[in-house]
Amino acid sequence: MQDRKDKTKNIKPEDISIRHEIKPGDIGYLTYMHGWIYWQDCRYGLAFEGYVCKTFYEFCLGYNPEADRLWMAEYQGKIIGSIAILGRGNKAQLRWFLLHPDYRGIGVGSRLLTISLDYCREKGFDLVCLSSAADCVKAIGMYQKAGFVKIGERENHDWAANVMELDFELPL
Repeated sequence: MQDRKDKTKNIKPEDISIRHEIKPGDIGYLTYMHGWIYWQDCRYGLAFEGYVCKTFYEFCLGYNPEADRLWMAEYQGKIIGSIAILGRGNKAQLRWFLLHPDYRGIGVGSRLLTISLDYCREKGFDLVCLSSAADCVKAIGMYQKAGFVKIGERENHDWAANVMELDFELPL
């Protein structure tokens, strides 16, 4: 059986499209992706997926197209990643940064992060904040490379034993 990664090894960044129009089914699919990927990567279970469901529900209820933006990376019409910015006055929160494992390492994540930070600058936000589990080492490296600075940490036992959540900020 051919490895999944072998099927995607010849994909180039320009083969990936990025859109921000939210279509019916997108939120459900992104919730599924979070549940599946975080189970594969970190062994976070149903409680984590429920948390993601709750945060997407709150996003849908309070969605403000003037301040909020959700981008989806797609390959051949299928969502393979996401990132979002939620506007909160002069502050922005980065959420739901995710990339299917088969598409990591070709620049899609960097492209999503750059697009989201450019959007924050365009909208005039003064600060971007985010929280990330310490398990997400590659994402944290990307945040730090972009200039985010860790400002705090706290234990979270809701998703799995001994999860450390890290808080980051980036002044713009």
